[in-house]
Amino acid sequence: MDATTLKYAAVMMAAGFGIPILAALNSQLGGRLGNPAAAAFCLFIVAFLGTSVVLALTGFSTLSGVFAAPKYLFLAGLLVAFYVLTITWIAPKFGVGNAVFFVLLGQLISAAAIDHFGLMRALPQPITLTRAAGIATMAVGVFVTLKG
Repeated sequence: MDATTLKYAAVMMAAGFGIPILAALNSQLGGRLGNPAAAAFCLFIVAFLGTSVVLALTGFSTLSGVFAAPKYLFLAGLLVAFYVLTITWIAPKFGVGNAVFFVLLGQLISAAAIDHFGLMRALPQPITLTRAAGIATMAVGVFVTLKG
């Protein structure tokens, strides 16, 4: 692996570490507020403020193309809302680990399909027997941890 690949891997691993923490913190907030949607709303306000700071530092002018972008690209926002709402609602009832394990399994299957078919302009990477075995191993791992 080259230095750029290691850097990207490290950043994404840090993002991965954050997902269960996000789930645990937001589900606690949802419990305190008595409403997972209220917790998700608070999360998005904080996220909005955080990304506003980054955007201010990197340049608001990059937003000039937002109205020309294909409208289906904004579905990503709904997918983030769906994730945050579901993890906030289900994690306290199902366990943070169980919820995140199934999120991870869904991510692996979806990512493999996106890469295999080159969907949404992704760099095509065929599902090889090795990749399929890795995903199957992860699936078995999810079910083993659920039973444990």
